[in-house]
Amino acid sequence: MEQKKITYPQYRKYNNNKSFFKILSNTKFEEIQILGTKKTLHKFEAKILPDRNFIHDLTFEYKNHWLVCEESEYETLKLNI
Repeated sequence: MEQKKITYPQYRKYNNNKSFFKILSNTKFEEIQILGTKKTLHKFEAKILPDRNFIHDLTFEYKNHWLVCEESEYETLKLNI
């Protein structure tokens, strides 16, 4: 199986602009969730296969579920939490 190469961090978001992701590695990511005017930051570390699969999909198979997010968009949101 061919190994896919990627540089981190990678940034993704849902098309409704309610969740933003910063993928830090193949086992870690951050998520900013927006509910109304409230923003929350969650940090995740994958310890089980479904979580690692989620990060893989977020990184490589994202086109059906997520959009690429600009680093500046993510970091601006993070500053305002």
